Amino acid sequence: MGLSTWGQLRALPRGGLVRRFGAELVDALDRAYGQRPEVYPWLTLPDVFDAPLELLASVESAPALLFGARRLLTQLQVWLRARQRGVLALELVWELDARRGSGSQGRLELRTAQPTQDMAHLARLLAEQLARVTLPAPVLHLRMRSLQTQALAGESISLLPEDVRHGDSLHQLLERLGARLGAEQVRSVRLQADHRPEHMQRWGVLENATKSGAAYVALTRARGQMDHQEPEQGALYPTWLLAQPQRLGVQQGLPQYQGPLALLAGPQRLEAGWLEGRAALRDYYVARSPCAGLVWVYCDRLGAARWYLHGLFA
Repeated sequence: MGLSTWGQLRALPRGGLVRRFGAELVDALDRAYGQRPEVYPWLTLPDVFDAPLELLASVESAPALLFGARRLLTQLQVWLRARQRGVLALELVWELDARRGSGSQGRLELRTAQPTQDMAHLARLLAEQLARVTLPAPVLHLRMRSLQTQALAGESISLLPEDVRHGDSLHQLLERLGARLGAEQVRSVRLQADHRPEHMQRWGVLENATKSGAAYVALTRARGQMDHQEPEQGALYPTWLLAQPQRLGVQQGLPQYQGPLALLAGPQRLEAGWLEGRAALRDYYVARSPCAGLVWVYCDRLGAARWYLHGLFA
């Protein structure tokens, strides 16, 4: 066409350029000269994080895999921040050298109690678990996948220095203990729908620190409401509960514990356990012992009246 500059091309009739080359050429010229806005496609992130990593050299020790895992965690953190989510469960997979004939893959699953973007905490958990892994063959490749994520709520951070938190949170400490000692060694209390004091709670393997904390808050609020409505009932619960009620002797109609007991408050009547075949009919009292101070006792009304020590006030 005898054109040597962009200016000569722009000087030609636009209609002729569109008919010969298409509208894309004219649009490109307009964007280049700032006469049309530059439109970029939205960056669409995958729904699941899945990133491979080829190691620079074969790794024969499981703890040494943490060096490559940290690089994958850095990529995971970028992905989480872009999606404004926190990870609850992830998987680290390693490919073994097939020439050793010891299988092709190994895997390690990591779960957290709360959605997090704290890669330092995840790296500590990985280090604890990798320390207990024995590799049957050298590792050549790593892959990290997100198994479960959750949207993160915004957090307002105070500008005051005294409000700055130091150290790990409770659930991070529990997760580190579980990774180091084993999940079955870290236990939590679970509330039970039972009026009998010895069955109101039981200890089990810690599954979710968040749920345990929420249950404790709910129990505290419920007891606070009960204390507000019926202070004389809520005040009857002792500080310490005996593992097994202790049978007390009776003299002249009064229970004895390091001397005769003076009944101060009660009775608080309890009737429960019928559906389990272990019925409990008890009248609880706050009593004073001459030597032990305030104690929590009850009279068993099943059959002959018998007195038991069930708790102590500290």
